[in-house]
Amino acid sequence: MQAPYATPHMPSRLAPFDLRTTPLLRTDVLVIGGGIAGACSALHAADAGAQVLVLTKDDVGDTNTAWAQGGIAVVQLPEDSLDSHIADTLLVGAGIADPAVVRAVVQSAGEAVHWLEQLGTRFDRHQKDPGAPLALSREGGHSHARVVHSHGDATGREIQRALAAALAAHPRITVRSHVFVRDLVLADGRCVGAVGLQDGMEVAVEAGAIVIASGGTGQIYRETTNPTGASGDGHALCFRAGARMADCEFVQFHPTTLYIAGASRFLISEVVRGAGAVLRDRNGERFMADAHPMQELAPRDVVSRAILDRMVATNDTHVYLDLSTVKGDPRTLFPSIARICSTFDLDLAKDPIPVRPGAHYFVGGAATDHAGRTNVPGLFAVGEAAASGLHGANRLASNSLLEGAVIGQAAGLAAADTARQGHADLPRVGSGPQIAQDPPRLSHDDLLYSLKSLMWRQVGLRRTQAGLQDARNRIGFWHHYLVKAPLPDRARCELANMLTVAALVAEAAIARAESRGTHFRDDHPTRDDATFCRRIFLERRPDGAIRTDLGPLLAPTDRPSS
Repeated sequence: MQAPYATPHMPSRLAPFDLRTTPLLRTDVLVIGGGIAGACSALHAADAGAQVLVLTKDDVGDTNTAWAQGGIAVVQLPEDSLDSHIADTLLVGAGIADPAVVRAVVQSAGEAVHWLEQLGTRFDRHQKDPGAPLALSREGGHSHARVVHSHGDATGREIQRALAAALAAHPRITVRSHVFVRDLVLADGRCVGAVGLQDGMEVAVEAGAIVIASGGTGQIYRETTNPTGASGDGHALCFRAGARMADCEFVQFHPTTLYIAGASRFLISEVVRGAGAVLRDRNGERFMADAHPMQELAPRDVVSRAILDRMVATNDTHVYLDLSTVKGDPRTLFPSIARICSTFDLDLAKDPIPVRPGAHYFVGGAATDHAGRTNVPGLFAVGEAAASGLHGANRLASNSLLEGAVIGQAAGLAAADTARQGHADLPRVGSGPQIAQDPPRLSHDDLLYSLKSLMWRQVGLRRTQAGLQDARNRIGFWHHYLVKAPLPDRARCELANMLTVAALVAEAAIARAESRGTHFRDDHPTRDDATFCRRIFLERRPDGAIRTDLGPLLAPTDRPSS
């Protein structure tokens, strides 16, 4: 039996605001998020002359970027080429990546890496001489070694360190940490600012341009490699503000997450398999040769489903990553991974690592052009909060940091230019959802766990029409009574955002009745280019319901033209 209010209806704001009693800040460009995409946007906007305010909901270093282990994909070897990197990206994108965006980003990779080095990022080289060639790794889906990295497996942390220092040093940038942005504010169809919470108090920001760079959504799943702050806030902000969303059915699962009961999940980077590590089941048998010609270096969705199938076949909770086949001492090659594993008495030199898939990267987001512009004037989105067209139906490993740097630069320059055209005043007051006179009594933790478990079971690696529709109904019902509760604090806002993003994933997955990239339907297990070689767009209707729009049919971009 269908629950009442099962179809999700999302309000345009989570709570009302009244600027007559709220502190107001003014800036040219407001950047929400401090990872690579947000920091690059802020730095380039400031270099273009804009005053920039960066808001982060936690410490500046608490970003998805800081957790990235692999690196940045950039062509370096003589036998490699830009065309090869482009072809790999299009192939993994499963037919719907935008060739123009792919080419533009790949061609800018060398410049982006050089800029990060000039900023102080220390990438690994073959010798200590700063003029020595960059050390390169190979990851799944890449035809050549082209992944530059730092400290072996701590690339994101090193990039975040350099970017945070640059943000702090720039005279036209102000960084405010521990500000949770609750809602965007529009006036006459234009995004003109935001309302947030700092230390439990409201604060408002008026800006000429707003850049959403808030990272990922992995926390909507029970198993994830993402930090606890990855609750899809930027995706929900954009959707509520009227931004057109795209590719929300495509959620990339990383195949190898450390799995020990009771332990926090930890990503075991793809560079480990690139260095020769192999996957084995509980009986010691390798199984990837039967799944894909590239075996352990197949695209992530293939490896993830192969692991899941082997877990089911062997009635086990995980498989094992065997590093005994790696050339060299894995403890030296992967020091961060070795340190984490050692806390569980696992020695990489002799002990296989128990692993299973975990939600890793949200391909979808606010649909943007090449400079991060959304369909809402004044509103930009970059990084994991955006759907730029680079990734198509699946992300090629180590293209995400690259995207953040390249499109972050373009968005920062475009946002600065938009802000120069003038600011609009924030409205003084704004309404919010109708609060029930007798609001429901909620158990936040129980609802959060129920959502994460539902998404893992029914909107995860394997999906069906019945499972997706049931998930959509449950999510809509939960969201309906959550927003009827009193004025939300940060935890309740995050949960509302997670329910919003979960609804977008389920809605898009229902519409795509085929299997493509990271989206796999057991009831439609094959790819259908004749019907679904297209992007799926979602928008918020005036009544808060989700409208689905199938984009135009595309010529598949991962197959040679005839």
